[in-house]
Amino acid sequence: MITLEEQQKLFINVSRKLKKKMTVYAVGGTAMTFLGIKDTTLDIDLVFETNEDREVFKDAIKSIGYQPIDPIVVYGVKRDSPEMLTLGESRFDLFVVNVIDFIFSEKMRERAVQIYQYDENLILKIADLHDIILMKCATERVKDKDDVRKIIDSMKIDWTLIIEEAKNQTKLGKPKAIFELGCFLEDLKKITNVNIPKSVLDELWELLEKQTEERK
Repeated sequence: MITLEEQQKLFINVSRKLKKKMTVYAVGGTAMTFLGIKDTTLDIDLVFETNEDREVFKDAIKSIGYQPIDPIVVYGVKRDSPEMLTLGESRFDLFVVNVIDFIFSEKMRERAVQIYQYDENLILKIADLHDIILMKCATERVKDKDDVRKIIDSMKIDWTLIIEEAKNQTKLGKPKAIFELGCFLEDLKKITNVNIPKSVLDELWELLEKQTEERK
């Protein structure tokens, strides 16, 4: 586990090793620590805009001792799994645009309004909590359901925003987005009894039915 303070110090060290300036987006547990929802996170989840930026970042963290590991160990056989590197109890999960079954879209980037700069080369933007909910539903890990429960319990959720982004994902070539979101939220409600309005689930299944009819 790694605290917010430990992440801040690590980002400063990494920035000093970077060979170019870049903007990186924090998602998952990393974003949740920056937004005050969690005290620690198991992994540092980052999304890059280009493969080049990810390679430069990887070189920087390798120079301070991080070593690659196989993402299958954590994510199973998933498309667009991250490249993963670990050192001691901290781990980086590094994505490029695609986060498992979702695209870190232009709208998601626009909603990432909390910004930090580390030394000269690293600008870190924190994903909006609504978008974290969407990306969490792309995995089958128990901890992701617990994370989403914490988000829902901590703030007023704009469900319209989440549904609209799921629809946007289908337009961007991720047709499973609505299905993944609906199944995730339905399971979450059964397991944790978290407050997810029935109207939200009904709308998602209506959208899925319409999507299915359009494919025929």
